[in-house]
Amino acid sequence: MKISSYNINGIKARIETVLAFCKESAPDIAILQEIKTIDENFPRELFEDLGYNVVTHGQKSFNGVAIFSKFPLDDVRIGLPGDPSDEQARYVEVDVQGITICGLYLPNGNPVDTEKFPYKLAWMDRLIARAEELLEQETPFVMTGDFNIIPTPEDCYDAKAWEGDALYHPESLARFRMLINMGLRDAFRLIDPSPMRYTFWDFQAGAWNKNNGIRIDHFMLSPELTDRLENVEIERHWRGREKPSDHVPISMTLRDISDDLIE
Repeated sequence: MKISSYNINGIKARIETVLAFCKESAPDIAILQEIKTIDENFPRELFEDLGYNVVTHGQKSFNGVAIFSKFPLDDVRIGLPGDPSDEQARYVEVDVQGITICGLYLPNGNPVDTEKFPYKLAWMDRLIARAEELLEQETPFVMTGDFNIIPTPEDCYDAKAWEGDALYHPESLARFRMLINMGLRDAFRLIDPSPMRYTFWDFQAGAWNKNNGIRIDHFMLSPELTDRLENVEIERHWRGREKPSDHVPISMTLRDISDDLIE
């Protein structure tokens, strides 16, 4: 089973890129962030024609997440629990083939001296609470998407340049480490420990050509899924395509759950 996460930075601007990705990379499940459209305007038929079941949690001009799946989507849950007043479209959760997929677009949090940073931290607290619930249920799950978190200095071209930024702030990193201390694992780092492996390059200042990137798109696996992990790949070449997003897809392959049943 191939699962991909991709911050597309707007479905209207990137529709041909996303269609090409679905055809060429052919994930079984794709989790998209920043679709930047309301549900009614999302071109779901184009992806249904490719064999995907589609669920979206959209918002006009901002945010928005979606999940495509070649398998049936069971028990769709919209929005991160814990704050009924939160109107930002950043989280969708579905059950697929015995796995809970938690697709997220974690708040950026900048500037840190505004209300955006407390919102980021509170959102992360709610995500931690949801992870605790799923762990208690012993549910195989993955939390995946654009976390807007640079986990370590090795995940950034220049850690000093990011000091004080919400993506690399001690309070943000402390909450990310809580997920790890609870038992979740950063799937990419289980496969590839090397530095300078990035998923995002800013459109400005020649970041792509200089390889001034950061790794902020992650798969966080529950213990039940960690044992099934086969591979994780940052599909870097998509940044060099026509009309790219500032992010690239990251994809992981899981051993089929049925293999465990056979064993």
